[in-house]
Parts: sequence; C-alpha cells; structure tokens
Amino acid sequence: MRAAPSAPVHPISYAQAVVLGLLQGASELFPVSSLGHGVLLPRVLGWDIHSGDDAFLTFLVATHLATALVLLGFFWSDWVRIVRALVRSIARRGIDRDDADERLAWLLVVGTIPAGLIGLVLEHKLRDVFGSPTAVAIFLALNGVMLLAAERLRRRAPVVERAEPAAAADARLARRLTLREAAGVGVAQALALLPGFSRSGAAMSGGLLAGLSNEDAARFAFLLATPIIGAAAVLKLPHLAGHQGDGVRGPALVGAICAAVTAYLSVRFLVRYFTSGRLTPFGVYCLAVGVCLTAVFVAGG
Repeated sequence: MRAAPSAPVHPISYAQAVVLGLLQGASELFPVSSLGHGVLLPRVLGWDIHSGDDAFLTFLVATHLATALVLLGFFWSDWVRIVRALVRSIARRGIDRDDADERLAWLLVVGTIPAGLIGLVLEHKLRDVFGSPTAVAIFLALNGVMLLAAERLRRRAPVVERAEPAAAADARLARRLTLREAAGVGVAQALALLPGFSRSGAAMSGGLLAGLSNEDAARFAFLLATPIIGAAAVLKLPHLAGHQGDGVRGPALVGAICAAVTAYLSVRFLVRYFTSGRLTPFGVYCLAVGVCLTAVFVAGG
C-alpha cells in the first residue's frame, strides 16, 4: 500500500512569517536595523530558525523586495521625474547645473555605488555575521551610539521653515549636496551591510554630517533606499525561484505582504516625523537592547 505523500515542511512557519514580515517592513525604514531584528528575534523567541541558512536568507529577499516596491510606489512621481532627468543627462552626456533633477539623479547614482560594490565584494564574508546573534547585538548597540551622535548633528543642522512640494525640496537637496558628499553618504549607508546597523540611520547620519537639514537627510535616505534594497532583492530573486526557495515560497509570500503593509505605514509616518523629530528615542532603544542582549548571549554561551 502506497504511503500518503507527506505535507511539505516549512523551515519558517506561516505564523513566524507574519511576525518577521511585519517586523522587517517597519524596522527597514525606522533607523533600528531590520536585518539586526530579523536575526535577533528568532534567537530571543527560541525559534528553530538559523539566520545563516539559505531558507532564511531567501525569505529576506522576498520581504526586502516588497519593501522596495512600496517605496517605489510611495515616491513614484518623484522617481518618474528623477529617471527622466537621468535619461536626459545621459543622452546629452553632461549634467545641466541649472537642472536640479539631473543633479539629484546623479547624487543618487553616486550614493548607491559604495554599498553595491562593498556588498558584492564582501557578500560571503558578511554572511558569516548573520549566524552570530552576539555580533549582531553588539552592532545594534553601536547603531544606537551612531544615532545618538547623529542627534547632536541634527541639533546644529539647518531648519526647514515650512513644508514644501517634493520638487522644491529636491531642488534644495541638489543644491546643498555635492557628488563627493553623496558618495560619503553612500559609504555611511554601507554600514547597514552589517546586521545591527540601520541603513536609513546610517544614511541619515551621513546626510547630517554633510550639512543637510534633518528633513533633507531623511528624504535622501529614503530615496537611496529604493535602488539599493530593490537591486539587492532582484539580484537574489533567482534563489526564491530556484531550489533554495523550496518549502519557503508560501511563508515568503505571506511575509512579503506583511512587510509591504508595515513599510507603507512606516514611510508615511516617518516622512512627517523627520521634519523635526529626534533620533534620540531610536538611539536609546538600540543601545539598551543591544547591550542587554549582548550580556544575555555572552552569559548563555
């Protein structure tokens, strides 16, 4: 008598996918490190999920792609304007100094390159960090220190007196930021390749260090997020379609939907919050959680 086929075994359950998806979508844009929380939460809750496994990394691809699509949709009209300007500049083989959109387009290109290059070169070495919750907890604490230092910069940063249309804000951003400073923001953003460091927090810190206002630094960080998150997810998308996605595609879809919901709510909130909001609460949270978890993991062996 032929045995009935066994049900597929999911390395990540649907309930876990919901929790991890909701967490990723929110923490990707809040300056608290989505990768860090994605590695630490399963350890804290005692889930049998190994953050260095192919299944977990493939799951992250789906949730990051969902977040990138939400960001693209939220800033769609801005990206249409920016991409048109980039195409116009390439066709003319030059940057019109009087065209703010062309300048902003190239600032975003230059700001995206450092994290992309570093990620490609150090991909396999960085993957080892995912398997060490203790290292991630330490990086989360250091992320808190970075945010508290950035808050001191924020207090001295220029203040935007009133809300402006996106095009006007981008014109000011393009006028104040140089290509070299954009590259510096990109290098700062590359810190987020280490789980525990926040991509948005690092990019905002770099923008504040370059002399941008809090609002402009946040906007540049959010715009930078779309190409870097999207490109990383698309590059790894074949893993989800290939054998590495076996057993995880269903949970990955559920996680991606959940991530999209919280990413949309987060970006709506943070675009308003960072017009004047402080980085201190996020810095204190990361520092406290990072230090406490480091102590727990070290004591537990």
